[in-house]
Parts: sequence; C-alpha cells; structure tokens
Amino acid sequence: MLNPKSFLYEQRDGIATITLNRPERLNAITFEVYHELTDFFAKLCAEKDVRVVIITGAGRAFCSGGDVIDIIGELQGRDAEGLLEFTRLTCDLIRNMRALPKPIIASLNGTTAGAGACIALASDLRIAAEEAKIAFIFVKVGLAGTDMGATYLLPRMVGLAKATELLMTGDFVEAGEAERIGLYNRVVPRDQLERVTREFAEKLASGPALGIAKTKEMLNRELHMSFESALEAEAVAQALCMQTPDFKEAHAAFIEKRPAKFK
Repeated sequence: MLNPKSFLYEQRDGIATITLNRPERLNAITFEVYHELTDFFAKLCAEKDVRVVIITGAGRAFCSGGDVIDIIGELQGRDAEGLLEFTRLTCDLIRNMRALPKPIIASLNGTTAGAGACIALASDLRIAAEEAKIAFIFVKVGLAGTDMGATYLLPRMVGLAKATELLMTGDFVEAGEAERIGLYNRVVPRDQLERVTREFAEKLASGPALGIAKTKEMLNRELHMSFESALEAEAVAQALCMQTPDFKEAHAAFIEKRPAKFK
C-alpha cells in the first residue's frame, strides 16, 4: 500500500494522483519531499493497477521550487561533495519520472517555478490553469539555468532559441504564451482544470498500456539515436506490440464496429 508522508496520494480507476501539499509555502520542495517523491516514482513502476499518473499542487501554486529555508539556506553550509550529492538527488527525481513506463500529466494549478518547472518539464503532458505562469528561475538566484534536465529537455520542446531565452533570463512566461511555444499542451480556466486533466488521464488509461509505455520509451531513447538506429528500434518495438492481446482486440473491435477494450 503506497502511503506517502510528505505529499497526498490517491488512486482510482487506474489513475494515480500526487498532490504536493504545502500550500502555505506555495508547495516549495523540502529534502523530505525530494527523497520521497524520487522513491515514489520508482515504486510506481511496479503498481500494475496504475496506468496514468497526475501530479498537481494544493492551493494557488503548483510548485515554487526548492524551499528557501529548508534547502537553499541549508546548502549554504555544504562543501563541494555535499552540494553534488544534493544536485544528483534532484536529477534522480527527473530520471525516475522519465523512466516510469506510464504517462505523467502535470496539472498546473498555479505558479510553477524552479524545481517545479523542471518537474512539469519532465512530465509527459502539461495541462495548465490560466494562472499557471512558469519560470526556470535558477539564474535569478545566482545559479545556472542548467538544472534537473532543463538544458536537455527544454530545447527539444520549445527550440534552442526560446529555451536559451527562458533559461538565461529566468523570467516568467504566462500560460497562454507557454501554450503557444509548445511548453503547455492545454490551458483552461482554473475551475475546469481538474475535470479536463481527469478526462485526459482517463483517455490515456483506456489505451493500450504496453503501446503507450513503448511510445514513452522510444521518445526517450530516440533523442540519442541516428535516424537509421531509430527506424530499427521502432521496428522492433512495434513488432513486440503486435504480439499483444491489445493488437488483436483492436482488430476485432474494428471488424465488430465497437470501441476497443484494452486490458
């Protein structure tokens, strides 16, 4: 039974929902949250009843980044080895999110900044409320924009020129602009966010689990491949999916003129 201590968790109808729950601190991340969230995404791999994961925040923010007192202040006294230990921890979270063979939807209910922006970026889809401005604010606190996979993932999502601007300035981007440049998949009124996110999650949950898992896997792997290597990898992945009951079910549903029921 998954029962996290540092955030809320609900599982229903194949959809798991993680809610960052420090609304009084705009859901700023603590060391405890980093550790538990990182381990939690690893554990979700083995949860057969979970087909889709939603991550969101309580209150008026999705996540404002690392907690100024719990993390930023504490890091001031660390040596180089201790600092590297922390930055590797933050990267482990992103690594586990990308390695999870299930789609992750970031439901952005409000301000999304710093580490919160990177968590949103590492998710597979981003559905945002109109108030959900986003910023990779690392340069604003004297650091580099290269954090938690940002300089790897962001250029691939919005292009090198726009990613350079966002990471070098650390400025906030309004939700409408984030959707325009491809960073957000959907922007909706706040009172519709939960419903729209849930409907999108249900759509994915009703799809072929292995087919969606392979899609995520190949999107990750092909970032590093040549075109010829990618074609061969796709051929192998698709041939594997063709051996599943889901492929047979889709064919039968088409012949019988009914919706497919993937298992």
